Amino acid sequence: MYRAIVLDKTDAGVQARVQELDEEGLPPGDVTVRVDYSTLNYKDGLAITGRAPVVRRYPMVPGVDLAGTVEASEHPRWRPGDRVILNGWGVGEDHPGGLAQKARLRGDWLVPLPEAFTPRQAMAIGTAGYTAMLCVMALEEKGLDPAQGEVLVTGASGGVGSLAVALLAGRGYTVVASTGRMAEADHLKALGAAEVMDRAALAEPPVKPLGKARWAGAVDTVGSHTLAHVLATTRYGGSVAACGLAQGMDLPTTVAPFILRGVSLLGVDSVQAPLERRETAWRRLARELDPDKLEAVTTEVALAQVIPLAERILAGQVRGRTVVDVNR
Repeated sequence: MYRAIVLDKTDAGVQARVQELDEEGLPPGDVTVRVDYSTLNYKDGLAITGRAPVVRRYPMVPGVDLAGTVEASEHPRWRPGDRVILNGWGVGEDHPGGLAQKARLRGDWLVPLPEAFTPRQAMAIGTAGYTAMLCVMALEEKGLDPAQGEVLVTGASGGVGSLAVALLAGRGYTVVASTGRMAEADHLKALGAAEVMDRAALAEPPVKPLGKARWAGAVDTVGSHTLAHVLATTRYGGSVAACGLAQGMDLPTTVAPFILRGVSLLGVDSVQAPLERRETAWRRLARELDPDKLEAVTTEVALAQVIPLAERILAGQVRGRTVVDVNR
C-alpha cells in the first residue's frame, strides 16, 4: 500500500483527498519509482481545485513532477537504485502523477538526477525551474546577451518567475522583476533583480500598438494583456519567451511589434520537450543555479498540506517553490 492524493469528479465538482492505494493498481509502465519528493505547481493547483480542465480522466493522482529512486525496471536505461526526475509528459493529467509515494511510468519520460542535486533540491527546482531554464535557453539561442540591455520577468514572485530572475541574474543580465506583490521586492532583489516594478503597469490593455522600447528580452509567465504590453515595449530585434497564462490564454496584441520592430515571440513548452533538451536544461541548472538562492525560494510541506494550498497558489499567494515530502 502507498499514500497518494486522489482526485475524483462528482456532481459537486472535483474532490481531493489523501488515500491509501494498492500497488497492484499502479498504471502500466516499464519503471516503478519510489517517490521521495514532489512539488506544487500552478497546473497542480488547477487540477486539485478543478478550476480548469487539466485532468483528462478520473480518478487521478495529480502532480506533474517527481524525484525518486527506481525500484523495478524493464527499461534498458534504468536499473533499481537509479535516482531519477520526471517533469510533464501528461503525468498528473492523464497518467497518475507525483503526489504519491509510488509511481509507475514510462522510462522514456525520466531523466537522471544530476549529482549536484538531492531529490529535495530537484523538486525545489521542479517544472518551474526547468521551464525557467528552457526560457533562458530559448532567449540565448535567439541571440540575447547581457550587454544588450534589461530583461523583464513577469510573475516574478511565482515559481517560474523567481527562478528565472535568479538564473538570468546569475548569467550577468540586468533583470527587472514584475510582481503583484511589492512586499516581495527585497526578496526579488536578493535573488538578483536590479529593479522591481508593480505588475499594474502591465496588466491593462496597451493604449498603443507600440510603446516606448525598453526590454532587450523577457520571460513572460502571465499571458493576456501583460504579454501584449511586454511585446509592445520590447526593443528592436528583441525576444520574449512565453511560458504561462496566469492572467489568461488570450493575447490582445497587434502585428506591430513583429513587423515594425522585428520582435520574436518564443513559445516555451516543458511538457513535451524532447529528452536531449530536458537533459541539457538539467545539466545547466546543476552548473548555474545558486543553491542558496534556490533554498531562499523554497518551502516544504507534507502531502496532506497540499490540498489547502491549491487555492492559494492560484490566487498568487504562494512565494517561489513548494516542495512536497510525500512520505510525511
